[in-house]
Amino acid sequence: MSPDLNQRSSLSDLNHVVLLEDDDFLRVDLTSLLELAGYVVHSYSNPLDFLSTPFNFAPAVIVSDMRMPGLSGVNLQSALLEINRIIPFIFISGESTDYQIIQSMKQGAIDFLIKPFSSEELFKAINKGIELDKVFIQEILFKKNQASILKKLSPRETQVYELLKKGYSNSELAQTLGISLETTKQYKQEVMRKLEFKSLSELIRFSSLIK
Repeated sequence: MSPDLNQRSSLSDLNHVVLLEDDDFLRVDLTSLLELAGYVVHSYSNPLDFLSTPFNFAPAVIVSDMRMPGLSGVNLQSALLEINRIIPFIFISGESTDYQIIQSMKQGAIDFLIKPFSSEELFKAINKGIELDKVFIQEILFKKNQASILKKLSPRETQVYELLKKGYSNSELAQTLGISLETTKQYKQEVMRKLEFKSLSELIRFSSLIK
């Protein structure tokens, strides 16, 4: 997991909006509108400035113009994906090519608002993005918490766990590990006890969730 995801793996009661808009008047107007609506706004006139700053807040959504100095909106989106900065993306634009629109959607943009747009359209898109980010962060927290459980296992128990999640039977475990069937059962019992699983199906389900 990347440092950015680790930094963002907690939720606050505040909803954050990263606003990227090179039009000074529009950026100020949108910032005021969003702050009045209760959002914490982080505004930038240049996407390169945003890329160089720490990103350690959540839940959040990016609202970005498509055409900006230094880096287009879709290229910013690509740059964030490359460094694993995962955050819902909303584009606002007065002029965009079909390629830019299609590419932004392929890269996971959740909405594309054509200027001029209404405040209701903007709030609806932002709230959708905030909810998506909450789910994403909760998934990160779940995986981190569940993965930490595996640290309870000894090296040999970890070997048993890795084979159990593939559906190995007791005899297959014994043969693969080169130990007796009785010892195999003891290791399996200890793995299930430490991880608090009641059945092999629970263990397999657990392993699929923390991939």
